[in-house]
Amino acid sequence: MPEPVPAGAVMALSLAAFASGISLRVTDALLPRFATDFGISLAQAAAVITFFSVAYGLAQLFFGPVGDRFGKYWVIACGAVACAVTSLLCGLAQNYHQLVGARLLAGATAAALIPLSMAWIGDVVPYEQRQPVLARFLSGQILGLSVGVWVGGFTADHLSWRVPFLGIGVAFIFISLVLLAVNRRLPLSARKTSPGQGNAVRRMVGEFAQVLAKPWARVVLMSVFLEGALLYGVFAFIATHLHSVFSVSLSTAGSMVMLFGFGGLLFAAFSGTLVRRLGEVGLTAWGGVLIALSLVAVGLAPVWWWAIPACFVCGLGFYMLHNTLQINATQMAPERRGAAVSAFASCFFLGQATGVALVGVLVARWGTGVMMCVGGVGTLAVALNFSRLRARALAQSRSPVAV
Repeated sequence: MPEPVPAGAVMALSLAAFASGISLRVTDALLPRFATDFGISLAQAAAVITFFSVAYGLAQLFFGPVGDRFGKYWVIACGAVACAVTSLLCGLAQNYHQLVGARLLAGATAAALIPLSMAWIGDVVPYEQRQPVLARFLSGQILGLSVGVWVGGFTADHLSWRVPFLGIGVAFIFISLVLLAVNRRLPLSARKTSPGQGNAVRRMVGEFAQVLAKPWARVVLMSVFLEGALLYGVFAFIATHLHSVFSVSLSTAGSMVMLFGFGGLLFAAFSGTLVRRLGEVGLTAWGGVLIALSLVAVGLAPVWWWAIPACFVCGLGFYMLHNTLQINATQMAPERRGAAVSAFASCFFLGQATGVALVGVLVARWGTGVMMCVGGVGTLAVALNFSRLRARALAQSRSPVAV
């Protein structure tokens, strides 16, 4: 029987996910401030999000196999050290181009945290118990996403834009020390590595090829890419939409967007019940419905306060959909779980980068309200399609095999 994992191991990972969530979303509400301070357009300012997401997505192709090779928890701890450095570089940037470059590095280093944490949980927690554990772990990221948007909005109104980046850097210094301490106490079974043979690059390409060879893996990866593009492509502009359309202060707008995370926390608290009652098919379908209703409500709202319930419901719907996709990612290639989860995260963040870049250009022509509606309807289509395909796959797995 394997040795028990230290009680604080998942909590430490959740703490890293919290800081990563802040780093990811802190720039959303800062976009108008960047545009003003640096004398650039909103589309140009959005590059701080796009470059972070592109680097985060592409770096997955590196960290997944590295985590399998050297031990996921140890690589996560080292990634937190690197995040401290890159966050401090963001705060010390002297101009717009240096900030974009530092955000590129920050995205690359943050890539070592959440996907490898999910893969590690997949290694040590049985599948039937995994979804509630993942939901509890992701509560750290959910809180981080919420706090990040609020901190960005508050900073935009009252502080230097450098302050949150410096604070994130200090937080990561503390978190990295905690992770390294926990790693030393892990049992051997939770620190397992997969020594590779032959050329490292060829081996990494081979591992991802094994993942992509599975039809269901391709369905999951395409679904999460589109989810990232359609949902987060417009989500990054909600605070800007409320500020420009209703003249709401950025700190107030950030506070409303913060409710997205509380919707996610509601899902985390009741994930076990929701999974039992709705199953994967119901979670994805209803999650898509809630997301669509919420984003359309924000886009068409005649008054600003519609965003209060809409952001909360959108968070609940997103985690109903996304957590189900994550569960499928941890199991779509168990023998290459690190590479599989990294490919999943890569597609999600490359989708975000694509969506933010496109929306940043299109809002100048169509406006943020129209783009909110487009993102909501598109996400619903993706969710319903995945739900349909998942129902078919489950039906086939239960049907008797012809002899």
